[in-house]
Amino acid sequence: MNTDCLKIQTDFGPNPYVTNVAQKAIQNTTYRTALWTGCYAQMTLMSIPVCSDIGLEMHKDTDQFIRIEQGIAQVKMGQCENRLDFHIKACVGDTIFVPAGTWHNVINVGRIPLKVSSIYAPPHHPTGTVQYTKEDLEKTYY
Repeated sequence: MNTDCLKIQTDFGPNPYVTNVAQKAIQNTTYRTALWTGCYAQMTLMSIPVCSDIGLEMHKDTDQFIRIEQGIAQVKMGQCENRLDFHIKACVGDTIFVPAGTWHNVINVGRIPLKVSSIYAPPHHPTGTVQYTKEDLEKTYY
């Protein structure tokens, strides 16, 4: 896919910025796009296809705040990668707080793409990150 024609400004940090995050998240069609990256926090938008997930992950030194903007999710968290003993369903308007060092996954269990906004503190992804698909994530980090 030639992405040159798709290059648009997506990361408005660290400049002052005001936007409707829910609206931006619903409009987002990429797996992950950095909307705003500052020195101490970062906001990303994600679109998770039906029957897909963000992938099991843990951020050692980063707290994360995830808000469901569209869809229904199954949230799993725990202190061990192989023992996610916290399970809850989340829907539009719900917020998920993930403490640093916690294994977590958010799974789209609905019938439409799951749209989320996520704040990382401190920032977790490079400024300007755009990952069009989950496979792009795997190419970037693995």
